[in-house]
Amino acid sequence: MTLRSRKEDLLALPEAYRVFHDRISPPIPPSRIFCDSFRTLAFGTDASFYRLVPKIVVKVNTREEVAHLLRTADSLHIPVTFRAAGTSLSGQAVTDSVLVVLAGGWGDCTIHGNGEKISLEPGVIGGEANARLAPYRRKIGPDPASINHCMIGGIAANNASGMCCGTAQNSYRTVESMKIIFHEGTVLDTADLASRRSFLLSHAEMIRAIEEIRDEIAGDSALRQRIRDKFRIKNTTGYSINAFVDFSDPIDILLRLMVGSEGTLGFIAEVTYRTVEEHAHNASALILFPDIGNACRATTKLKTGPVSAVELMDRASLRSVEGKEGMPDYLKTLEDSATGLLVETRAGDADSLARQVEEILGLLPEIPTVFPAAFTDQKAECEKLWNVRKGLFPAVGAARKIGTTVVIEDVVFPIETLADATVELEG
Repeated sequence: MTLRSRKEDLLALPEAYRVFHDRISPPIPPSRIFCDSFRTLAFGTDASFYRLVPKIVVKVNTREEVAHLLRTADSLHIPVTFRAAGTSLSGQAVTDSVLVVLAGGWGDCTIHGNGEKISLEPGVIGGEANARLAPYRRKIGPDPASINHCMIGGIAANNASGMCCGTAQNSYRTVESMKIIFHEGTVLDTADLASRRSFLLSHAEMIRAIEEIRDEIAGDSALRQRIRDKFRIKNTTGYSINAFVDFSDPIDILLRLMVGSEGTLGFIAEVTYRTVEEHAHNASALILFPDIGNACRATTKLKTGPVSAVELMDRASLRSVEGKEGMPDYLKTLEDSATGLLVETRAGDADSLARQVEEILGLLPEIPTVFPAAFTDQKAECEKLWNVRKGLFPAVGAARKIGTTVVIEDVVFPIETLADATVELEG
């Protein structure tokens, strides 16, 4: 069965959208432009709980199509939202205007040198990029939980991070360059000197505005420190305004502002990342503490050690997965105040890994634990421990009351106040 947008569907749109529909085809064929209620609802649904139905859905195959679409939308003052895989839990890929969906033709991947850099089009799945880099023992820095499903365009535009990358290996820190399509169809290649020079001339007003913000922040020591403090901890919501503190060149600033911009500044047609080492050896431990205060104090100490990830799970979290297939039996025996820390350390060789485990355990002798802390380097056992963490969201979601939804957002505290803040948050 072939679904087609009916003439009545088009006539039901506001006039500006009807004009937009007519002007984008050609070059975009009608078979990739939808305004019927069935497909606009389907494509307008992402992994979040938000519900907005786009008026028009357009599947784009090429940069030229994107540039033409954006020029047309700009001339008609029509908002546009981009969608890659739609795995976001926070509603970045929903709209009640025009939804632009990546179709085929966005999967180019180029590895540079010995894997030190990788250039990716926005339709490449994160896990596929890492699979390409695996022979070089490298990977991209961002490691969102949905990495085997989400696409590079969403990872960069939404500043998706993950459990291990922290602030040191996220998109902001590891981006090398981008090819960006702006609202009037201009393409900027930040790696190309001629493109940068041309953009400085053609977008003088935008460049001047960026420089004015940069200079205002530079002249306000309190604001400058406030920005540094906000981005010293994990802060993935909205524009990466720390670019105004970290860089002086306006195009270098603009490049980093694209990270977390959620499509509001332009379309990321390609991103080049500096890759990070994929360690061959790792070990994990689920360390259980009698209460959340002790777990948070342990987290503060662990930050000084060679850890790649520390995930805190309170008793409610642990209870939501206990009894599930593959979960450790001892979870059922824990007291109501018990709290777990899932800790991982990685190294390039077995001897280094053993030394790191010893160093980590040496950080915790003064903090009481429910059981003696112990690491495992067995792959199956490590996967079982991390399955505890990965099972939290579906378990909590399944246990929610009918008619309610799970809202997932980060709450971040400076590490030195984590213990007190977490206790207050739970209370």
